[in-house]
Amino acid sequence: MKIRITIGLIFFLSISTFSYASRIDTLVVHSSVMDKDIKNVVITPDSYSEKGKAFSVIYLLHGAGGDHKDWLKKAPEIKTYADFYDVIIVCPDGYKTSWYFDSPVDPTMQYETYISKELISAMDTSYNTKSNKENRAITGLSMGGHGALYLAFKHHDIWGVAGSMSGGVDIRPFPLRWEISKRLGTYAENPGNWESNTVMNLVHLLDGKNLKFLFDCGVDDFFYDANKGLHEKLVERNIPHDYIERPGGHTKAYWRNSIKYQMLFFNDFFKANTYETQID
Repeated sequence: MKIRITIGLIFFLSISTFSYASRIDTLVVHSSVMDKDIKNVVITPDSYSEKGKAFSVIYLLHGAGGDHKDWLKKAPEIKTYADFYDVIIVCPDGYKTSWYFDSPVDPTMQYETYISKELISAMDTSYNTKSNKENRAITGLSMGGHGALYLAFKHHDIWGVAGSMSGGVDIRPFPLRWEISKRLGTYAENPGNWESNTVMNLVHLLDGKNLKFLFDCGVDDFFYDANKGLHEKLVERNIPHDYIERPGGHTKAYWRNSIKYQMLFFNDFFKANTYETQID
């Protein structure tokens, strides 16, 4: 694996006055599985320069049509959150419509392997990270919300906490949208690919102990029914989780509000595990 680096809640009432000094890098990782270079935004907090210090890492996945710069455009305050919570934030380029699968029909689209193995390894090699699941989080919006839960449900040995904002947690109702058929084949000809790669059908991978997660969706969002359905399925199976629904649609304003709560959720998880480690 080749790696190249280019320099490139919170108390909600006080966050707007918090002065950030975080640094933004572009980490370029060569994906062996796809044989191409992939760009990733990496935001390090001001305290990163402190000698001998290691940091928890939060991975933020973009939605359909986005790229590694998408989160900085939609919610530039994530630079502040990196400082405020003293964490590293990583925004991978998941291609415009990868859906973060390892595509069974397109070998050039292997983003599950890229995110969960190649990028994790690159981050832990290139940055001062706390390289364990207790200090690693993943979330995203829309396609990225699906991707975050998809990856966390399948790899809860890698991520200890996860989230989703307006996530497409059930892709089956959308067989003609967002190029999903290019990643899985058409639903009519490849129903098994769709059934086995939708978050809704991955609940059986959860034991209620190895992953803490939060997901939310606006009641006016076209993914609302899917998110509510996932919540109900988890309740039926007695799988602990946090679920929030609030007014709002599939909009930047909704995600800018949502990420504040998810950052707080992740911070609580990191702090709780730090305390438990100290006690042990």
